[in-house]
Amino acid sequence: MAAVLIAGPTASGKSRLALDMAARLDGVVINADSMQVYRELRLLTARPSPEDEAAAPHRLYGHVPARERYSVGRWIADVAAILDAVRREGGVPIIIGGTGLYFKALTEGLSTIPPVPAEVRARVAGEAEGVESAALHARLAEHDAEDAAAIRPSDRSRILRALEVFAATGRSLADWNRAEARPLLDPTSVERHVLDIDRALLHQRIGQRVEAMVAAGALAETEALAALALDPAASPIKAIGVRELLAHLAGDLSLDEAMAAMKTETRRYARRQLTWFRNQMADWPRMRVG
Repeated sequence: MAAVLIAGPTASGKSRLALDMAARLDGVVINADSMQVYRELRLLTARPSPEDEAAAPHRLYGHVPARERYSVGRWIADVAAILDAVRREGGVPIIIGGTGLYFKALTEGLSTIPPVPAEVRARVAGEAEGVESAALHARLAEHDAEDAAAIRPSDRSRILRALEVFAATGRSLADWNRAEARPLLDPTSVERHVLDIDRALLHQRIGQRVEAMVAAGALAETEALAALALDPAASPIKAIGVRELLAHLAGDLSLDEAMAAMKTETRRYARRQLTWFRNQMADWPRMRVG
């Protein structure tokens, strides 16, 4: 078996299923969740526990400092190296997560955009400092109308990425994305699953997960993240629970209100994930859980 791919909404039981499969298949569990890559976000992203990580090899969890920007392109490069290592050792890669774009890039390919030199990235970041996202979007539209049309004026991270790529290559992201790219895995040679879970059960699990996060120390984790003084547009700040618990720490929300907001936002996120899987991964077999 080349690999097992397990996609599903948050709190649907992916990690437990992956552990069971790893025990049966001599497998290595590989993360495909864009938030679980961040070192400082173990509790708030529901990363596998140290006990789970000891039960089977886990890769690409918590390997990125919160200060670093991370992208699907970097994940593809990271996972390619892991896949090579697992194959050499004779194991079975078990790739799990809720980030549909990662699976799409893995099985359909991702255009190879040349690395942006550090000096170009620093220059773009310096020029953007203190500039509103809408103004940066207008700047992008002046020389890259195609990318500007595809990116929301509020999506600062993607705007900066497009500005970096254009500054470094003279070509738009859309132009690069049209270039042919080979997928890392042939979708016909792997075992694929999208977890299908009863909506009421999923909501129940989401509520339980939020309560467990807070009980385990999510407030302290949020305080430690806040101490890094990251850009408010940085991806780790967008993790569900960070803004809500920061509002509680600032005295703007009670803890109960913050937890209720976390549950609501997590349910909304799960709906967005399910919509992606339904529209973008319609040919993946569904596995009923719960």
